[in-house]
Amino acid sequence: MAETKQKNTEKLEREYTIPLRRAWVNVVEYKRSRKAVLAIKIFIAKHMHVENRDIDKVKLDVYLNNNIWYRGRRGPPSKIKVNAVKENGIVTVKFAETPQYEKFLKIKHSKIHKQAEATKPAEVKTSEAKVVAKTAEQKLDEKEKDKSIEIEGMKQAEAQQKAAKHTTSQKEPRIQRKALSR
Repeated sequence: MAETKQKNTEKLEREYTIPLRRAWVNVVEYKRSRKAVLAIKIFIAKHMHVENRDIDKVKLDVYLNNNIWYRGRRGPPSKIKVNAVKENGIVTVKFAETPQYEKFLKIKHSKIHKQAEATKPAEVKTSEAKVVAKTAEQKLDEKEKDKSIEIEGMKQAEAQQKAAKHTTSQKEPRIQRKALSR
């Protein structure tokens, strides 16, 4: 029992070049990229000795998945070089040699996430401070804002009434039947 726990905590890392063409060449065109993803998962589950070869325990990196689907669902790559890391029974699959454009995307996404994380704690702190420290002046300001919104709504309603008053309603011409008028 102790040996199995020890194996689960170990980190196993391997590099593979996975041939995908055999997997998707005899598949209907519109299912090829999906079949390529499944082929990667099956290959990794087999070679990394995943329990019961469960492909749900094999996780692909977002950038790897995007690369497979980049040319659409009909034209996946013929082979791909990946790096597989097994930790606690779950295998994560990433690029072995990250392409230049993927490096650019990773940098771009990391900057976006850093900016988002930098703004989140400040917003949380300020919202807590606002809830705790509402003074009488702030309450009065809110009441004044509500009144001004009501007044503005009334002005808009009056303007619509004036516009409706000045527009002429067109009456349909009345058709007289000559046969009955004799």
